[in-house]
Amino acid sequence: MSVQNRLSPSRKKMAMALAVATILLFWQIMAWILPDFLMPGLPPVFMRLVEDIKTSAFQAQLSGSLGRLGAGYLAALIFGVGFGLVGGILFFFREVLKSAIIILQSIPSIAWVPLFLIMMGFGNLPIIVVVALSAFFPAALSVMNATESVLAVHVSAARVMGASRWDMLKRVYLPAVMPELITGAQLAFGNAWRALISAEMLIGFGQGLGRSLAYSGETADMIGVMANIMTIAVLATLIDQLMLENLKRRVLRYQYV
Repeated sequence: MSVQNRLSPSRKKMAMALAVATILLFWQIMAWILPDFLMPGLPPVFMRLVEDIKTSAFQAQLSGSLGRLGAGYLAALIFGVGFGLVGGILFFFREVLKSAIIILQSIPSIAWVPLFLIMMGFGNLPIIVVVALSAFFPAALSVMNATESVLAVHVSAARVMGASRWDMLKRVYLPAVMPELITGAQLAFGNAWRALISAEMLIGFGQGLGRSLAYSGETADMIGVMANIMTIAVLATLIDQLMLENLKRRVLRYQYV
């Protein structure tokens, strides 16, 4: 990335603030145009959100969703990065896996829910598997695509020096694919978060943000619907910007100096 195309951290924050303000302004304008029972304004939604945050029910929903997200997302990264790196040294395996991913990722993650419910029953496991499956595809593809761009001279030099396959993975491929790996992790998180909310809404098991959103819709509680949507959006933004973006800056520090 060239210097002239890179924004300073302060300008990035300004851009984020402008985007948030634009979304909230559009929301409030629609609330003025539409009846209250269809689109509540910002003040009642913020008041509901402040009240909900203090309740034990909200805390249970939050911990339930984050627990399922963490389990599924972590599993996806482990398997995605692992398979992607193995594909870097086993070319035929890479082509087979890439072809399988291209086929399977065309299926919406929510379409797997009925199958996993029949196989695993109601509980956390089918939701976690749906989350892991949706996040696995971008994680594995980003690593595999990056392994294809590793310079042949580096691979040849490592082989001449007697590097084993494990050494090749650890010392040649892993450092080379790190930028794409971090980017793939961010893409995987977006997939995982959407799959989590969708699966919780459809399955309706236990406590979760998706289930809370679905219940508000079923009871025609539009203030609750918008409060849940705001919670989902804010949490996703915080996780992506405060955790994943900061991790990327630390891991890829040399790109930001």
